[in-house]
Amino acid sequence: MDEELRSLVDRVRGEAHGSAGQSAGDPVAYERLIATEDRDELARVLTETERPLWAREIAAFRLGCAGDRRAFETLVLLLNHRDPERCVSAAHALARLGDPRTARAAAALATNTLRTAYALHPVRLLTELRAPETVPALITTLRGLLAPQDPHWRVALACVEGLGQLRDARARPVLEAALGHPRLSAAASAALSRLA
Repeated sequence: MDEELRSLVDRVRGEAHGSAGQSAGDPVAYERLIATEDRDELARVLTETERPLWAREIAAFRLGCAGDRRAFETLVLLLNHRDPERCVSAAHALARLGDPRTARAAAALATNTLRTAYALHPVRLLTELRAPETVPALITTLRGLLAPQDPHWRVALACVEGLGQLRDARARPVLEAALGHPRLSAAASAALSRLA
């Protein structure tokens, strides 16, 4: 079992066993989802009614890491979840899925101004993917977060760092604007120094 899967199964164990005030769990199903090598069985978990979120997450993660595109929709939903740990797992699996729709979906989530609070992991995923959608999406997202009192400065910082890693000259104007932001100035300066 790789480290990311181990982290996921450790995190959802309480939900699966019905502990810590959770509704009744299903430890047998939990163990089965971890052990099975049958991708069709995992895919059925994503479409069966009344399956708990932890079960769908395990199934989607395992399918995504295996490159099975049946996990795409569930992973995108998890990438936009209010629980950051679920977003981390979804981003990890989406990066390995190899589905051409992933970058478009991550860009749509990152640039959705109504969901900015949940955009950190889509931004990081876009940076990792280095797709054609990445730089325009990061520029758009960052441009909307440059007010000094904007509460989503961590998302803005992820955009600045991503643009620095990508070294695309199109980012110069927005990175120069970020120099004036107290929480972004050091990262923006570093990113600008990497541009061609």
